Amino acid sequence: MKTSDLAALRDEPACSHNLQAKTGCARPTPGAAAGGCAFDGAQISLLPIADVAHIVHGPIACAGDSWDNRGTQSSGPALFKLGMTTDLNEQDVIMGRSEKRLFYGIKQAIDRYAPAAVFVYSTCVTALIGDDLEATCKAAAERWGIPVIPIDAAGFYGSKNFGNRIAGEAMIKYVVGGSEPEPPPVDPARPELKVHDINLIGEYNIAGELWNTLPLFDELGLRVLCSMSGDARFREIQTMHRAEANMVVCSRAMLNVARKLQERFGTPWFEGSFYGVSDVSAALRQFAALLNDPDLTQRTEALIAREEANTHAALAPWRERLRGKRVLLYTGGVKSWSIVAALQELGMTVVASGTKKSTEEDKARIRELMGEDAQLIEDGNPRGLLEMARAHHADLLVAGGRNLYTALKARLPFVDVNQEREHGYAGYRGMITLAQELTRTLESPIWDAVRRPAPWLPHGVTEMAHG
Repeated sequence: MKTSDLAALRDEPACSHNLQAKTGCARPTPGAAAGGCAFDGAQISLLPIADVAHIVHGPIACAGDSWDNRGTQSSGPALFKLGMTTDLNEQDVIMGRSEKRLFYGIKQAIDRYAPAAVFVYSTCVTALIGDDLEATCKAAAERWGIPVIPIDAAGFYGSKNFGNRIAGEAMIKYVVGGSEPEPPPVDPARPELKVHDINLIGEYNIAGELWNTLPLFDELGLRVLCSMSGDARFREIQTMHRAEANMVVCSRAMLNVARKLQERFGTPWFEGSFYGVSDVSAALRQFAALLNDPDLTQRTEALIAREEANTHAALAPWRERLRGKRVLLYTGGVKSWSIVAALQELGMTVVASGTKKSTEEDKARIRELMGEDAQLIEDGNPRGLLEMARAHHADLLVAGGRNLYTALKARLPFVDVNQEREHGYAGYRGMITLAQELTRTLESPIWDAVRRPAPWLPHGVTEMAHG
């Protein structure tokens, strides 16, 4: 990718840091890829497109960074679960045969799996030796008559979040607009219902969360043309330009996609969340407002009233058991504030929230929810998290899977809310699941057992004190 193209992506106007002054995204620091590189981010963003063959063009180690260890789910094809790589070695690089290996790899993927398309991801090695990814993909597409899309996101280009943006740019450049959606379906029970087409951007269907919200859209007559990219299909990406409204679910992932769809096709968009009762309702209302359909607005309010009443009734017994519990939240992006709102709705107190991958707008929302004196955690090293938990007498750590063993060693109850989780917490139904998981974790008898002094220790002596 050209230096000018990378600079333009860093200077994304929709990013909060560019609203007042165009400072741009931070440049990468050589050797510092904590939290993932650009290749990682691009692959994470696009691997949930389930009917596509995803080929990593580079050493086999890069292919180990696969979506298979994350919790996205598909309602159909499982091709995205297969790891594919050109498996370059030193001899391939020295002898200049990496492009030939890529061409042959594309042929193998097409012959064996007949995918809807092939996505090819560059890596640091292939970018450094100057492989012409775009030309090779174009030649392969002409040879076999199947779209072959280059994703030029070498790891050293920047952070994981920057890779998200590169992936979105590739979809806009090569895929969006390539097909037209099917005519809106007619509901025999409601033939008068006007169907509106929408897109969800930055929704990855972790633990099947998308399926908690789709029934709500179906009832309202909102057809999701594409969820980019959870449980998506290649053809759905092609039809995104025909949506009437877009919602950015993950604020750090693909703002550039929403902005360019608005610039080129006039599609309005907003940022929202599906975590917590109030945020789900707010997202549905925002769609109704953008679509400017009085009948839709009326039906939306009726649905919200019904679902909120049912959800609050279901939450009542769990809320009583959770009220007053203190939570240390360490996640990032949209979850840094949306999970705060969800926990507060359950009567819990969030003592601090992580902001490592949050925008300035995310931080502002945290302060709005927790107050101006809110504790924000930038560096979530294990020692710092535990000291924070002890200082604030936290009853629970809610964070990503990498913090699981930190919490367990400290005998601190833990709930996973990041990409490795097994339970979906989005939507009204997901809010009930979240309350249940929090309660079961806090009330597990294991905590009393592990906090007792070991029987072989002298009376009154403990191996580790829990703050």
